Amino acid sequence: MTKLRLEQAPAAMLPLRFLLAMPCWGMVGGLLLMVDADAALRVRWHPDTLALVHVWTLGVLGNAMFGSLLQFLPAAAGTRLRGVRQTPWLHAAWNLGALLLVVGLHRGDRVALATAGVLLPLAFLWLGAVTLPGLVMAAGERLLRAGLGIALGYGMATALAGGLLAWLRAGHRPWPLAIVDVHAGFGVLGWMTLLLAAVARVVLPMFQGTGRVAAPLQATWLAGVALALPLAGAWHLHRPGGIAWPVTVAAGGGAFVLAALALQWPIARERRHALYQHWRLGLLALAAATIALAGGAGMLAGTLALGIGWPLLVGSMALEIVPFIVWIDLRRRVPRGTRIPGVQRLLEERRKRQVLAVQGGAAALLLVAVLWPRPELARLAGAAQVAAWALHGFTLAGSLRAARGFLHRAGSPVTTTDCAGESVDAA
Repeated sequence: MTKLRLEQAPAAMLPLRFLLAMPCWGMVGGLLLMVDADAALRVRWHPDTLALVHVWTLGVLGNAMFGSLLQFLPAAAGTRLRGVRQTPWLHAAWNLGALLLVVGLHRGDRVALATAGVLLPLAFLWLGAVTLPGLVMAAGERLLRAGLGIALGYGMATALAGGLLAWLRAGHRPWPLAIVDVHAGFGVLGWMTLLLAAVARVVLPMFQGTGRVAAPLQATWLAGVALALPLAGAWHLHRPGGIAWPVTVAAGGGAFVLAALALQWPIARERRHALYQHWRLGLLALAAATIALAGGAGMLAGTLALGIGWPLLVGSMALEIVPFIVWIDLRRRVPRGTRIPGVQRLLEERRKRQVLAVQGGAAALLLVAVLWPRPELARLAGAAQVAAWALHGFTLAGSLRAARGFLHRAGSPVTTTDCAGESVDAA
């Protein structure tokens, strides 16, 4: 079991500003689906669909992964972050770039697209500059650090390819569809899946009480994915339209999903709490997505993966990480010997189950709206997404409210946080 280094955990606002932006973007996605109900879930290449996809991948998943990584690296991987005082600017660059890209794709705004094509790759390279030097120099946990480093490398490659595509779009030049496919595959398998697989090696035993995948087996999978992605991508660019690329992405992602489901299987029923249920539902959605992708159903695969599976996985982890960050912050701010509320008291299990119920219902409606693309169903699914992410954000903020109440009672200075993650004096 990896030992946490709580004394090395960053200041609370460093990851919180990203994690608390995630549900705000989820609500934006729901609103966009309601507005674009006639087209958003019908055709993969429609501008409304592209805008919605990037709300999910950049706004929801990107913020969740940036925030989680900035918390995880110092506390679990012993990595020293560089230039942490500038991370508010990193947060601003990432979210402004995401907003401009969504606006540019949705409205065909050339200036917004061109600006986003600079800001988003810059933000990802910035994240690499903050994290990679310390990751290389850290000691121990070589498999963990290798997985994180390779994922970051693929994330930067994804961002650079996305920047190029945004510039092509801004110049009204046609997109080479094979490059779009490789961009998407690098992002989903190379960045998101490799990152979550590396982090899951620590957080699944810690939060769900599972075992671990044998280190040689995980190392073999990691090396296989790291080598297969560029080879299959090069072949796809040379001969677009074949099955090699979707099968490679589906196989790599499917192996992760099957391993995670197998680790969850022995957990006793009484220990299957909200996080377990979130992950079980999210993993089943990802399993269905890999089958759909291998079978050529790209729209269904994207919805299952990006609109349902991944948000359930990272959203449920945020429900664990945010109160944990708040708890660490409380330890630092109150005098030694003061008894502080435990993590589970900062965010109760019943509230997590409420989020699961609402998000599960929203996921079902989204799936129905894709399988039977009718405007009224899409609007209903969008409204459900708004409600689900509003509840998610309110629940995350509940741990901050609990901490603020404790500090008021203890007579300590209090800060609170708004939807964008900015610290505000509340004393």
